[in-house]
Amino acid sequence: MSKTNDFAGQYSRIENTTNLKGEIISSGDFRVDGVLEGSIKIKGKIVVGKEGLIDGSVSCESADIEGKIKGKINVSGAFNLRSSAVVEGEVTMGKLIVECGAILNAKCRMKKDELLGDVKTLPKINKGHEKTA
Repeated sequence: MSKTNDFAGQYSRIENTTNLKGEIISSGDFRVDGVLEGSIKIKGKIVVGKEGLIDGSVSCESADIEGKIKGKINVSGAFNLRSSAVVEGEVTMGKLIVECGAILNAKCRMKKDELLGDVKTLPKINKGHEKTA
């Protein structure tokens, strides 16, 4: 993902000293090192740091999780769980990447649209074509 959505390569963020209740909507990338109780809907990447906690719903293009998420999660691309990640709830994702040590206690579903993109249809063999060994 290009850095055009964020400011000088920096994520919008919730610092580790901050507890926030409410809804966040952003067209850029976002990092959570504090606590968010509510929902976050972004068009870019979300990063949850080791001390970060999201208790609510998450919708994003991709996610890199080191902290905790509890709730309904929708990631259209890669859902990357680092070794310190703890995820509980319901997850819909395009691709799942899990490091050893991560905890995933969730109902998971892969998006069908993402899976169909990897399937290639082979051309039909012409029955009149001579087969040779």
